[in-house]
Amino acid sequence: MENIIIEAINNFGYLGVVLLIAIENIFPPIPSEVILTFGGFATTISNITVIGTIIAATIGSVIGAIALYYIGRILNEERIDKIAESKVGKILGLSKEDIHKAFSWFDSKGKYAVFFGRFIPIVRSLVSIPAGMAKMAIIPFLALTTVGSLIWNTVLVTLGRIAGASWNRIAEYVGGYSDIVLVAFIIIFILGIIAFYLKKSGMVKVVNFRKNNKKQSNGE
Repeated sequence: MENIIIEAINNFGYLGVVLLIAIENIFPPIPSEVILTFGGFATTISNITVIGTIIAATIGSVIGAIALYYIGRILNEERIDKIAESKVGKILGLSKEDIHKAFSWFDSKGKYAVFFGRFIPIVRSLVSIPAGMAKMAIIPFLALTTVGSLIWNTVLVTLGRIAGASWNRIAEYVGGYSDIVLVAFIIIFILGIIAFYLKKSGMVKVVNFRKNNKKQSNGE
């Protein structure tokens, strides 16, 4: 993977950076830290500049984010409601109420998620999908995505420039950070699912208990 990234930047310069970052946003497993830190190093041995590389990376980030945003628009609230009503949704324990709560949360906190999510590996790509699903206004989405991506790209390209031939060490450090964050999110996700089902099962028990008490009080 690293060899492909290096060859693309060496052969295509800014265009290579744009394409690689756009693809990285759509397919998160592709390591942005390698693309950006090598891009920073490339500014020391070629005609591309730090500013040009940052701009190219930011354009690529926005292109990838827009693609995922419109995928989210296709998977809108109405379609998710239908999934909740389907057999699969029932097996998963989904309900319209839960879905509407999630969309309401994104309506109020979505701007923070879109901006700060750009600094978190994996999340920086996937956060565009719920933004589209919640029908977040495109202008704020683009503005927050651009600023957040610009900061992330600036940091990594600059670090790659400073590290020079040792750029891969920076990529390794950031890659380690990415792995830690990914594991943390998996754990949080699993705990969230467990808490969700425990809460739902507890609610079912409370409802049944109240129904039984009501029947007893009515002499049934």
